[in-house]
Amino acid sequence: MANTASAIKNSRIIKRRTSQNNFWRVRIKKALKDLRLNKDESKAEKLSRKAQSVLSKAAKRKVIHKNKAARLVAGVFKK
Repeated sequence: MANTASAIKNSRIIKRRTSQNNFWRVRIKKALKDLRLNKDESKAEKLSRKAQSVLSKAAKRKVIHKNKAARLVAGVFKK
């Protein structure tokens, strides 16, 4: 348990950041899974754009590294 006031405040900040990071990680996983399990070619274009958007936003918010986002986006459009 945190003892000082600054440590208590920091624990609140960490809890909020963890929640936001988990939100974006779940969105990334869902977007990539939807794209991977998709069988319809007409929906593939829309899903790949959605995955690219989610990855770019997560990288912008520093949830994942920008190079990892670039790698994943390249993999999305390679298929």
